[in-house]
Amino acid sequence: MLKILIIPVLISLQQIPVTFTGIDYINGTDSLKVTVRINYELFLRDYQQTIFDDLDLGFLRSLKPFPADLANNYLNSKIRILVNDREVIGKLRNLEDDGGDIKFVMLYRVSRRLKKFTVINTMLTGLSSRVENLVTFRDRNFESARKFTSGNFEETFILKKKYPGKQ
Repeated sequence: MLKILIIPVLISLQQIPVTFTGIDYINGTDSLKVTVRINYELFLRDYQQTIFDDLDLGFLRSLKPFPADLANNYLNSKIRILVNDREVIGKLRNLEDDGGDIKFVMLYRVSRRLKKFTVINTMLTGLSSRVENLVTFRDRNFESARKFTSGNFEETFILKKKYPGKQ
């Protein structure tokens, strides 16, 4: 009887897979700077499942540092950004192994007069139904945070005008 009660408690105490994504737009420029932080082991497992499911995890772990071109392909398949309903492709600018986490910095070229864009974030959704991809967006006049899950992985951001009533 005790075993039956312990199993649900242990399952509920399991850590939820989480990623953190920061999107920064500097008004008057033509780019979004996207920073992604993810647990390195979860990244490798998701990479394997998404890109090469027959590739051995031990081989992926041996890749030090992780190849930038492989990381770039993975990130573009997992984080999609649409500006005016047209997808823009990101370019990996930096990859940093930070202990148990890995941090990626990507650059997306966009319109100088960005008013609306959509983010689709499916990182880790194939590994767990309880995943939480936390996304923040910042520009000079606006800041917003969203939580993406395996059931809610798309969000449209509308940038606020600096002065109400003026374009």
